[in-house]
Amino acid sequence: MKIPKPSDGSIEFFRSIVPDDYRVSMRPMFGNLAAFANGNLFMGLYGDDIFVRLAEEDQPELFEITGSSPFTPMGGHVMKEYIVLPKQFRKSPERITEWVNRSFEWSLTLPPKKKSAKNRKKR
Repeated sequence: MKIPKPSDGSIEFFRSIVPDDYRVSMRPMFGNLAAFANGNLFMGLYGDDIFVRLAEEDQPELFEITGSSPFTPMGGHVMKEYIVLPKQFRKSPERITEWVNRSFEWSLTLPPKKKSAKNRKKR
């Protein structure tokens, strides 16, 4: 399976909407970029698509907006809780910021990710 690569413009845009907060870290994922809060993935870039992780009760509201879709990076396998934001949101900074902030705030309620024994050994 070929993983889509983001354009330079998408990378720049993604970096501009990631919350400026000490609890956020960015690192590569799927050959793209992803943002994490306390170790939990809350948003990412996949090709030129931006996806967010949402609480179950927030998902229907976003799915009602034309252009949103389930995040399916692995050959049609849906990643539960993750939704691709509509491309038209790029023209509405307030709308994209609203959904990014919802994702970030909800992710902060999750227990912090613990490093696996495998990852601890690499230090």
